[in-house]
Order: sequence, then C-alpha cells, then structure tokens
Amino acid sequence: MNSIAPQPGIMDITLYQGGKAAVEGVSNVVKLSSNENPFGPSPAAQEAVRRSVHELHRYPSTDHAGLRQAIAEVHGLDANRIICGVGSDEIIHFLCQCYAGPGDEVVHSVHGFGMYRISAMAAGATPVEVTERERVTDVDAFLAGCSDRTKLVFLANPNNPTGTMIGMAEIERLAEGIPPKAILVLDGAYAEYVDGYDGGAQLVEARDNVVMTRTFSKLYGLGGLRVGWGYGPQAIIDVLNRIRGPFNLSGTALAAAEAAVRDRAFVEKCLVENARMRTWLAEALAEHGVPSDTSMANFILARFGTAEEAADCDAYLQSQGLIVRRVAGYKLPAALRITVGDESSCRRVAHAVGQFKAGQR
Repeated sequence: MNSIAPQPGIMDITLYQGGKAAVEGVSNVVKLSSNENPFGPSPAAQEAVRRSVHELHRYPSTDHAGLRQAIAEVHGLDANRIICGVGSDEIIHFLCQCYAGPGDEVVHSVHGFGMYRISAMAAGATPVEVTERERVTDVDAFLAGCSDRTKLVFLANPNNPTGTMIGMAEIERLAEGIPPKAILVLDGAYAEYVDGYDGGAQLVEARDNVVMTRTFSKLYGLGGLRVGWGYGPQAIIDVLNRIRGPFNLSGTALAAAEAAVRDRAFVEKCLVENARMRTWLAEALAEHGVPSDTSMANFILARFGTAEEAADCDAYLQSQGLIVRRVAGYKLPAALRITVGDESSCRRVAHAVGQFKAGQR
C-alpha cells in the first residue's frame, strides 16, 4: 500500500474548470468563454514580445522594477507597494499561504471566483461561502459570515461571473466591519472596465487591512503570458514577497506587460468598443427573452428559465461554432456567461440565441 499522501484537505479540492476552447467536429469556432479581449494585445506589447526573443537566455528581473514603475505611474501608486505575480491568481495564492492556515477561515461570496476556495484549501484553511442578493454582493452577509477565525475576505468587484458590483461606500463599510486581524482583498480583474473606479486604491491608501489585485489577462489581452499584480500596505507586500519565487515572471511577460500598460490609446479603444458592444449585446439578448443584470465588465451573464434550457442553448451555440461559458460550477445553472467579443462575434451569438429561442416555440 502506498504510504505517500498529500496534506489533509488537498484531495478535497475540486479542479478549476477553465472556459472551453474547442468543439469536437466544428472548425472556425468563436471563443466567448474566457472573457478575453477580442482585439488581442496592444501592438506595443506584441513588439515587446518580438524584441524579447533576443534575451531568452537571460534570467528575468527579480524585482520587476520596470513593470512596477510603469503600473505606479499609470495608476498613481507607490511602486514599492506593488507585487507582481503569475496572474492575479498567484497573488491570491500568496495571500492564502501567508495569512491563512489550519483553523482559519477565508470568506467569499457564493458566486465568487473559484480560486478563492481552491487557494484557501491549499493553505489548509476553511472557505466560508456567503450569499448574494439577486446576484449582487451583500455586505451584511459578508459581515455575518465573519468570525474570530476569519483571516481573509475576498471580494471581486465587479464580480465574475455575475458582472455586478457595489459602490465604494459599501466597500468601506465592509473594510470597517471585518474582524481586526482580517484582510479585505479587492479582486479588480475587471476594475478597468468601470469608468472612474480605482479598484479600491484609495481605500488601500487609507487603511492597513485592504489589499487590491489586478490582472493583465482581461483588458490588456495578455492572458497567455500570465501577469497580475497586487497593491497593499507595505507590511503585507513585504510578507508576500518572502514566498514569491525570485523569477516568477519571465522577461517576455514583464516586457509585454510594461508596454501594454503604457499604451493608453489602445486601452481607450478597447474600453470604448467593449462598452458599445456590451450594451448592444444585452439589449439584443433581452429582445430574445434572455435577461441579464447590468454588467460592469466585459461579459454578459445571460439568464434562462431553467438549467435545462441553459444547457440546451449552450449545446445549440456549440453546434453553431460559438463557445460560451456554463456557470453551473458557480451555482448559476440556469445562466450562460458570454464574453463581449468584437461586433461580428456579438451579432453571431445574439442571432444564434434568437434562433434557439424561436425553435423552442
């Protein structure tokens, strides 16, 4: 009998399921399952990648100084309090490894990002799930879910996969109300899509118990290179850096991310197009009898009457070469998450949903 066993709780972790990328027997698919930027990365980022091939034999920077400085300049932050990781997922993992363990609790919402639960359990902590109110974060439920064992509270704002968000007054109320030894983590993977929202940066500046995370995988179109970052009190960032691998980001990833964050014209173009097509897609789906909450991100959570109808629509879309995201794993079995693609993709998926609904009658 094999006596080699993992740490307690590891085998209880359910594997994270990413968005589907292919349909068997169907070529020319349109992937709208992973909230990727339909315009890809900035031309400046692409050029940075091309230049980086000449330095592939060199180890990358260990302190990420160039990227941290670029982020700090663009967002008006202190570069010394920024940490970079392999996607914002790694920052989430660092937080759980450093601040939660056996006997501790990590609080997140029922429809929150799947990595909160996985990273908590990987650290030996207990994930605590709290309810939402009509697919919107409920601060009172978060506060009720906290206890003297709570060490981390994860809030995605805007949330994935719902696309909804709460205002700064409610976030401040949450930060004020959590236990004294707990950290509020504001996951801002989609923060850039909200006009005038700083992702919680000012709250980080004002308090010693708030950290925010961001990613280059969505708006910046660098999901394939895996770059994210976090911003928090100096004491917390210093702790996280103690377990960060010295070469966790490649030279190519660092160069591409720095070029991407500085290319503000490309960012603005992507934001304008996303806002335009997000409104169009939501209205087009509603005309076909498929409602959605007002999304503040780059996707629509399309709601159907039953889980069976959502599954049937997903199957029909796949037959038409359109891949969207089933979100039953996020306890939303009667919904499909649809990335806001370019105009052609949005028109195709809306037309196909209309055909599906018409075929039911």
